[in-house]
Amino acid sequence: MSAETRVPTTENAWRTGMSYLAGQLRQVGLFIALIVIVLVFQGLTGGVTLSSRNVSNLVVQNSYILILAIGMVMVIIAGHIDLSVGSVVAVIGALAGVLNSKHGVPWWATILLCLLAGAVIGAWQGYWVAYFKIPAFIVTLAGMLLFRGLAQILLHNTQISPFDDAFRKIGSGFLPDLGHGTSYFEPLTMILAVVAVVALVLQAVRTRRSRAVNGLSLEPLPWFVVKNAFMAVLILGIGWLLATYRGTPVVLVILGVLVVAYSAVMASSVFGRQVYAIGGNLRAAELSGVNTRRVTFLLFVNIGVLAALAGLVFTAQLNLAGPSAGDGFELDAIAAVFIGGAAVTGGVGTIGGAIVGGLIIGILNNGMTILGLGTEWQQFIKGLVLLAAVAFDVASKRRAGRALS
Repeated sequence: MSAETRVPTTENAWRTGMSYLAGQLRQVGLFIALIVIVLVFQGLTGGVTLSSRNVSNLVVQNSYILILAIGMVMVIIAGHIDLSVGSVVAVIGALAGVLNSKHGVPWWATILLCLLAGAVIGAWQGYWVAYFKIPAFIVTLAGMLLFRGLAQILLHNTQISPFDDAFRKIGSGFLPDLGHGTSYFEPLTMILAVVAVVALVLQAVRTRRSRAVNGLSLEPLPWFVVKNAFMAVLILGIGWLLATYRGTPVVLVILGVLVVAYSAVMASSVFGRQVYAIGGNLRAAELSGVNTRRVTFLLFVNIGVLAALAGLVFTAQLNLAGPSAGDGFELDAIAAVFIGGAAVTGGVGTIGGAIVGGLIIGILNNGMTILGLGTEWQQFIKGLVLLAAVAFDVASKRRAGRALS
């Protein structure tokens, strides 16, 4: 093949790659922002941010926000919002306190009953939104007040403690140490990290082959390799840091299962496609045969269950049920979703993006606390970050619109 023939081919490949990266600018920028924030705080805190103990604390202390973000991103993709999740966390914590601490209900029964209560709360709110056609903003604003009041009623405006040791492990426990404290790192954690990397790579390759067989567009091979290599290094790095402290937190296993399951649901299931369709164009979704009421109802049942799980995790971590639990959690969850790339108008967003957004919020909180910044500065900086993320998203869409026109 002559040089004259090869050059245009190389130029076309380069243009294709750059065009793809431009389309993925939001996701690429999100990961870059996460890396930059981590490195900045690593320098400002003198290396504390990436210490084994702090990474473990980051996972545990932000797990409930990440759980809430998973449910919230699905609701926001569908064009709704839920302002009540912080109050649901409080009322579920109160219910767990009454059941486990006051009346001695076994930990497993307490968890099941609380998750059932979360489903009932979600069904209550989902009914008004889906079938009575009251805007979700109004329904969940009422729920925020209603469930906060119910939490105070259950607790009689006091705190309940302690809980069973088995119950506390879901929030602050760790998987068994296979090294029995005799090895430099905890073996099970590294085994899990390697298994996660292998599963990630196999799934990525399988998805790429499936798209090729079906004639769908593929991301450039160099970008595919770099992206998956980055994720593998990230997972192994986090695994190593956790393994050199106390091992794998139980809540990380719970969170990992949720991320994998819900990512699959949103990416591959009929229900996931229906959620995107409703958020993209409600009328078109109805005309195409989507039962929009049923999907909306199930979305609120789902976020009710996840809010209940977050309430159990938070309560187990504190070993305390209090009337002010969950205060402001809904704002952190919503911020995580929008920082993670979800569109305000619905129809756009991913589970992975919400998790990354939640990690950015968590690292900001953690780093500013280590530096001794007051809550007023923490709120100020998080507000700026949220505004910048949404502004970047809007600007990207405008540039894309101008390019198409």
